Amino acid sequence: MGITAADVKKLRDQTGAGMMDCKKALSAAEGDFEKAIEELRKNGQKLSAKRADREAKEGAVIAKVSADKSTGVVVRLSCETDFVSKGDSFVELAHSFADLALEHLPESKDELLALDAGGITVAQKIEEQTGVIGEKLELTDYAKLVTADGQGQVLPYIHMGNRAGVIVSVNLAGAEYEEPAKNVAMQVAAMHPIALNQDGVDQTVISKEIEIGKEIARQEGKPEEMLEKIATGKLNKFFKERTLLNQIYVKTSSKETVAQYLQSIHKELTITDFKHIKLG
Repeated sequence: MGITAADVKKLRDQTGAGMMDCKKALSAAEGDFEKAIEELRKNGQKLSAKRADREAKEGAVIAKVSADKSTGVVVRLSCETDFVSKGDSFVELAHSFADLALEHLPESKDELLALDAGGITVAQKIEEQTGVIGEKLELTDYAKLVTADGQGQVLPYIHMGNRAGVIVSVNLAGAEYEEPAKNVAMQVAAMHPIALNQDGVDQTVISKEIEIGKEIARQEGKPEEMLEKIATGKLNKFFKERTLLNQIYVKTSSKETVAQYLQSIHKELTITDFKHIKLG
């Protein structure tokens, strides 16, 4: 059967693929729209496989929370170039995946990739759009937060034009605690803490820092019997610099920690968890 311009436009409107790609897909499918869409997806798979070794360092990080602020998600959709990452269709695609994640709260990135995205899975949608956009696309990271027993709230922050996303959970609900929580989310984006406090730091990281501290002290000529004490002191400095509640709160010129800043708002206010995903 003949492929009309109206057919090509209809397929393009459905998929967002280029006019020539739609025409080729319809021709290969002998005018069958469902088969033509499958053809476009196959082309996306081919392109994805072809570009598998290419780096997708650009993209968009989207942070969202539910209307009742009881749950939140962060999703990173990656691409190869800054040009594509700023395109409306790419950012909308990232938002659509974040919306799906927020609706279903999958336990892992793999579960998110398996969710339905309009008759196909998220993974298949990414393959399809790889063919449409012409770059390697990848859902690189996903994280979620859920308030414990419905207590407190989750707040989002998106940094520098979708280059980083943060969600933080606070233990107290109420509009008066939203700004402090978002201020701390900005702190996370700027200062990159690795854990909430020292209890959240992995033991392998602690052991590594102690060994580094000992070696530095040893090279400085310190007595062997003093190395453990010196390394412990350096570890405490590490906790102050790399754990959120112990960090100096950077938005003011005072020396108060993030924990002290929150307590100045309400004596019981604290951050209970955070998730931070960024490009690069």
